[in-house]
Amino acid sequence: MDFYESLNSLAAKIRQQAGNITTEEATKNAFVMPFIQSVLGYDVFDPTEVVPEFVCDVGTKKGEKIDYAIFKGGHVQILIECKKIGEPLNVNHASQLFRYFHVTTARISILTNGRVYKFFTDLDNTNKMDEKPFLELDLLDIDEHAVPELLKLTRSAFDVDSILSAAGELKYIGQLKRELAGQLAEPCEEFLRFFVARVYDGPITARVREQFQPLMQKAITQYMGDLINDRLKSAMTGTTPQALTAPTTQAAPSETAPAAACAPEEEESRIETTPEELEGFFIVKSIVRTAVEPTRIGHRDTQSYFGILLDDNNRKPVCRLHFNRAQKYLGILDADKKEVRHPISALDDIYGFSEQLIAATKLVA
Repeated sequence: MDFYESLNSLAAKIRQQAGNITTEEATKNAFVMPFIQSVLGYDVFDPTEVVPEFVCDVGTKKGEKIDYAIFKGGHVQILIECKKIGEPLNVNHASQLFRYFHVTTARISILTNGRVYKFFTDLDNTNKMDEKPFLELDLLDIDEHAVPELLKLTRSAFDVDSILSAAGELKYIGQLKRELAGQLAEPCEEFLRFFVARVYDGPITARVREQFQPLMQKAITQYMGDLINDRLKSAMTGTTPQALTAPTTQAAPSETAPAAACAPEEEESRIETTPEELEGFFIVKSIVRTAVEPTRIGHRDTQSYFGILLDDNNRKPVCRLHFNRAQKYLGILDADKKEVRHPISALDDIYGFSEQLIAATKLVA
């Protein structure tokens, strides 16, 4: 069972069994241990990898235990504190994590109730666990942008340096998304005043705010609808004769050389890098990092495709993502620079081409 299948299987189990779980211990057995074993890939029955009821005396606190400690390379890498399924998670539940984080080699700590996982590190002060998580995962409402980061914590692809380097951005993007979602659902007075001041010339009285409140809600709803319609139109217009080209093509010299000097500003203005392309990049990176240093793997977007390459060099292509059309393709180049386009229906289909991607990476490494 691959990573995505394991996530979906555990999510299905939570939907079916959560109502029957009434204790913290049952939560650990039913949901948390399968998450550690099946999703993260650590052997819960190997005491050199996973230690339950981990003891580490802290100051005057003696014999206090943390629910799980995950080891890799003989050192504690991840600490996990568990609560009962359905129990709200907040910083007050993480007191033991705070204490243990300071005195162990762990750089990642997790607070979970079996369904929601909150991931912490020490962005604000070294060796002191942050009060706010840098990543949150709800198994019943999985954020696709969180999945590539979760992959970095799995046993086979453990890359704590990579996830820590992205943790700051993840932390604030996550917080901004939640705040934005809250404002779009129910704008606060400051949010409403900010926009009203830009469209209404008179004084913003309580009566004016009351008049604009429903208008703001309608504007938000219509704007979100326009965004969705634009994406649908873009997907539909992607079904062009260009999308029906043969799966195997000879890469033109201009595709492997630096961008042509003809109107580069105009070309760049037409390029839009989508979240789906970035997620595809992270999936490919998680695969080919076994063949090269992760820092060498980069990307460049063009009007025709999203290219993944080594050393920021167009002459070292790993693959191309053709996502700007109705039928998506993963393009892999062989030793003769011939591109074979493989149709895919979902992003996780990319994992089925792991061997080809690693082989293509080694060709240009």
